[in-house]
Amino acid sequence: MTKREVIGRYRGSMMGILWSFFNPVLMLSVYTFVFSVVFKARWNGTSASKSEFAIVLFAGMIVYSLFAETINRAPTLIISNVNYVKKVVFPLEILPLVALGSTLFHTAVSTLVWMLFYLVIHGSLQWTSLLFPLVLLPLVMFTLGLSWFLASIGVYLRDVAQTVSVFTTIMMFLSPVFFSITSVPEDFRPFMNANPLTFIIEQGREVLIWGRLPDWPRFALSIFVGMIVAWLGFAWFQKTRKGFSDVL
Repeated sequence: MTKREVIGRYRGSMMGILWSFFNPVLMLSVYTFVFSVVFKARWNGTSASKSEFAIVLFAGMIVYSLFAETINRAPTLIISNVNYVKKVVFPLEILPLVALGSTLFHTAVSTLVWMLFYLVIHGSLQWTSLLFPLVLLPLVMFTLGLSWFLASIGVYLRDVAQTVSVFTTIMMFLSPVFFSITSVPEDFRPFMNANPLTFIIEQGREVLIWGRLPDWPRFALSIFVGMIVAWLGFAWFQKTRKGFSDVL
């Protein structure tokens, strides 16, 4: 189903699945132009070159996009698959997994684009880049738990889809995607660190760009939190699924 989801998104277009490669390249170019040329933004600890800024910015966008794309689709997953609810015996709990699998495919493609760009600029990759999938693991579990919860709530409250899209947009600007956490005033850093995306974005850059190992104690804590959220989301979904067919 994940394979069908990925292929179906580009079916009928001239370039087909190549769009999954060109989309991140296009977005990388746009964000780099806006923030490094128009706003003349510079990243702490890097040179003033636009290529360096693009590398740091895009690394944050990869993490954010994994979260935002999955969460934005979650509230409509059950509504858009009514036939699975009413007519067949189907494990509805895998629908968020299918959506997450599709997003992970595009995350992998975006990461490949990032690595190719990094190789062109620096000539070699950091060996710690191998740890990037591990760094994403807590976010994957956290996102999956939220997806189960939102997929269930979306059946009963149709306004959730609109609310979630606004929420993810706000999260993009309240996460250290376009700026470093060190540039945030001290008084606001506790609120920034409470954002579940902050730690993953910062650690992603640590392993991809700076060649440093993750903060293992905080990583273990984030794994634990991700497991709890995933378990609670799954439990909520299983508890409320009995009413899906009546509502739909």
